[in-house]
Amino acid sequence: MFSFFKKKPPAPAPAPAPEPVQPADPAPAATVATAPAAPVAVPPAAPEPQTEAAPAPTAEAKKSWLGRLKAGLSRTSSNIATLFTGTKIDDDLYEELESALLMADAGVDATSQLLEALRKQVKADRLTDAGQVKAALRELMIDLLRPLERPLVLGREQPLVMMIAGVNGAGKTTTIGKLAKHMQRHGQKVLLAAGDTFRAAAREQLTIWGERNGVAVIAQESGDPAAVAFDAVQAGRARGMDVVMIDTAGRLPTQLHLMDELRKVKRVIGKGLEGAPHEVLLVIDGNTGQNALAQVRAFDDALELTGLVVTKLDGTAKGGVLAAIAKQRPVPVYFIGVGEGIDDLQPFVAAEFVDALLG
Repeated sequence: MFSFFKKKPPAPAPAPAPEPVQPADPAPAATVATAPAAPVAVPPAAPEPQTEAAPAPTAEAKKSWLGRLKAGLSRTSSNIATLFTGTKIDDDLYEELESALLMADAGVDATSQLLEALRKQVKADRLTDAGQVKAALRELMIDLLRPLERPLVLGREQPLVMMIAGVNGAGKTTTIGKLAKHMQRHGQKVLLAAGDTFRAAAREQLTIWGERNGVAVIAQESGDPAAVAFDAVQAGRARGMDVVMIDTAGRLPTQLHLMDELRKVKRVIGKGLEGAPHEVLLVIDGNTGQNALAQVRAFDDALELTGLVVTKLDGTAKGGVLAAIAKQRPVPVYFIGVGEGIDDLQPFVAAEFVDALLG
């Protein structure tokens, strides 16, 4: 699997509306069967310049990416792999495996579940070879993580409004730039919104990504981030955009007044387009360990997250925190990233991730 997104299958054509509607470009996938949205008081603008669709990454690029993912998680894989080299299947193995999983940030609950299931399978299948036990652990981990494996569906709304959140330094703005390019590869017309009005560098960074991808950016020198988000949604509707992505200011979950502001931004987006935002994504740094789980809990409680993007799995990341997330707060992981390149952001596939994690 190497497709970044899943498109919704075509739906039956709706009955002709009693009043004429504005013609639109052919959608990449069927939209939800709802009544046409009321006209908005925003003058139409000329279509935004779009760069020529970039070629899809090759199989060689995918292989290279998987190699970098494995290298990024080598700290954990090396610790686990050594446990299954010339080892007897006894209590000592389970104790060492428990320590390795906890050190990988898998968390107590996920570690306990995996080891209990592994003990039962070893006994039931009478496994005596360390390689067989490792293979059993692989399948159990894939089963644990598979609920997080879900594609981002495009074309179900016009436009599809995405709100992007995360703490400072997680890589939100860079992630938005990469997602914009990937969506263009799937024929999407994208509009970006610089909702981080507190950090001038964030606006400049997003503008650079917009220029690089040939995508317009809605921004203000200063002001209310909710107003920027509202303007972006209105502009996206008026210009016939397929996707509107809204950047937000980085903040810690403990900054309650700033979390309240995020809630306000989400409410205002809903006023700009009923049912929006359709996707609320949290970008988390893969190097933050169990703190990533705390972030998922806090932002999910505040915003009702629809998906995660895990970045920076190319350094000292341990990777096991995805097991903790799957056990305690199973928000889908749409993408994982292993570097700064445009193709370093790839869809999360449970089997690929576990193979890199176990070595």
